[in-house]
Amino acid sequence: MRRRLPASDPIYTLTVKSTDERLDWREFLARPLLPGPTQEMLAPIVQSPILITGAGGSLGSALALRLADAGHRGLILLDFSENNLLQLEQALCTQATAGVRAVHEPTLLLGDARDADALENLFSRHRPRIVFHAAAYKHVPFLESHPLAAIANNVFSTEAVAGAAAEHGAHVVLLSTDKVVEPASVMGATKRVAEQIVLGHGGTVLRLGNVLGSSGSVSEVFARQIAQAEALTVADPEARRYFLTAGETVNLLFFAAHCGESAILVPALPVQHRIAELAAFMARTLASDCGIPIHYTGLRPGDKFEEKLWSESERAEPAPGSMIRIEPTGLDAILFARHLAALHPALRVGDISAALADLYALVPDYRPSQTVLAMAQSYRERACV
Repeated sequence: MRRRLPASDPIYTLTVKSTDERLDWREFLARPLLPGPTQEMLAPIVQSPILITGAGGSLGSALALRLADAGHRGLILLDFSENNLLQLEQALCTQATAGVRAVHEPTLLLGDARDADALENLFSRHRPRIVFHAAAYKHVPFLESHPLAAIANNVFSTEAVAGAAAEHGAHVVLLSTDKVVEPASVMGATKRVAEQIVLGHGGTVLRLGNVLGSSGSVSEVFARQIAQAEALTVADPEARRYFLTAGETVNLLFFAAHCGESAILVPALPVQHRIAELAAFMARTLASDCGIPIHYTGLRPGDKFEEKLWSESERAEPAPGSMIRIEPTGLDAILFARHLAALHPALRVGDISAALADLYALVPDYRPSQTVLAMAQSYRERACV
């Protein structure tokens, strides 16, 4: 069942189950929702041809459906997942049939955002002016066991998309994450490299916290555990995260697109919430009579007790739309390009040791987990035999 919140927080998602009708994220967040863009701000965005990569994912779908709802005429929706793209197509048709707004049929493209030739054809044919780059791998502990795949997707898709966009005069908005700050995971480190790539091409970076109700999020895990009457698994009683609703996230993307500058933007969120508080809120709301316990598992590889939206070496200043603008710090452009280029041959031969060394050179404050370090050590030992 597709959930619709009140107009103050429009949310569109393909993964929300009917039990979520009882969840009011505003009650959990205990703060006013972040403001949305004005019509004057939204109008030029809606009128521009837009490409969304990773369009079939939770946030890509939420953005696509919101733009279709606003009457956007030039949506180009790219995704590597056949199933996700099909679900998005069906959701767009359902929205049109329901009469939400006359939906102009978008262009759905099944393909890989790392394919430079396909991207050249896409940009030449459809000429998008704004690119929301949402294609990425995001599951932190899982990617600790697949670091080369994380690099290939998160880094090289961004390199291909940002390069094609710059060649054709399009502006890129990157969906990033607070896990890039002093990263302890390969996901965070690869997204940090993606940030630097986009900034180097004049694009805008939007760093987000955890999005409530998105596919694969901790809230979705808790909902599944509650439905199956299982204990809720939380890493640590004091583990904390920044949380946003999907509706707020889409609004922030519009603010980032309107910015149109090479900048890092983060939402002005007052506090982090304990993950255990989210677990208790969902159990209380969805299964108040069941007494579902919380089981503390300990931090997983790549996890941290809490996240930051910017580091001590980055300067922060207020920006419009309940946003904060971050002045980035990074490597010298020539040095960055050298290590980025070195990642390609390392991945081609599956040399995780060399790839990790170059990733560390690109993100000097990255602290790899023991899982990743052990994989690199194992590769070196095999190479010496």
